Amino acid sequence: MIESEVDSLAPQRDFNRRDFVRTSVGSGFAAAVLPVAAQTAIKTDSTGLTAGEVTIPVGEFKMPAYRAAPAGKASAPVVLVVSEIFGVHEYIADVARRFAKAGYFAVAPELFVRQGDVGSYGEIAKLVSEVIVKVPDAQVMGDLDASVAWAKAQGADASKLAITGFCWGGRIAWLYDAHNPGVKAAVPWYGRLVGAPNPLQPTQPVELAGKLAGPVLGLYGGADGGIPLDTVDKMKAALRQGSAAAKQSEFVVYPDAPHAFHADYRSSYRQSAAEDGWKRCLAWLAAHGVA
Repeated sequence: MIESEVDSLAPQRDFNRRDFVRTSVGSGFAAAVLPVAAQTAIKTDSTGLTAGEVTIPVGEFKMPAYRAAPAGKASAPVVLVVSEIFGVHEYIADVARRFAKAGYFAVAPELFVRQGDVGSYGEIAKLVSEVIVKVPDAQVMGDLDASVAWAKAQGADASKLAITGFCWGGRIAWLYDAHNPGVKAAVPWYGRLVGAPNPLQPTQPVELAGKLAGPVLGLYGGADGGIPLDTVDKMKAALRQGSAAAKQSEFVVYPDAPHAFHADYRSSYRQSAAEDGWKRCLAWLAAHGVA
């Protein structure tokens, strides 16, 4: 949820911006999240991986993305990694490398790039008003479809497809599961579930339970000020009346965890919840045929 991204950005240790601001997809951090809590950041190396920035064709448009995959491994299952409002910076790239270390072909596309450079915005309010709210869900679904097609062309096994996402990307994970019948599993982290429709976001996750293709594991914080637990309850009720995949879906709510509890570069990070959620995420994918 956009508001939750704002709420969870508490003052942190001061580091030199030249060391952290990103210069390309998957490097550094977005200006809006600086200074980062670098003492807690997890660093996953690329040893044994093919990793780095790529471009994905979406019609005539060339979309930047970060790709991480096991080097020399054919037919790796595909995981789409959808970022927060801050785009594909070092944290998202690291998550992609973590998936690659577990055997996945991970793709993290820059889904805001047509509307603006989210990494360059130092003020969250401007980032939201000038870029984020202008990104259509339909555009995002098309970009993710193109990402899957690109991964398949690279030799990955797109018949084993999963999606995960954080905050803004968590909502998108719900939507894409309902959009693409090929999705085998989804793991949204604290993604918004309800909301008023608008021309660019005509549908919310709670309305899509009947269309979910793959079972969803929702990982949420009980102390998330931007996603009330009653909205989780509404989603649970919708899932009970939804598709077969919806009925298999589950929520894990960490009682004391705030929004963005997995974001290890921010003060919102909660190690216990983040590590447990990650283990559950990998187990969920494996249990539903994405391994």
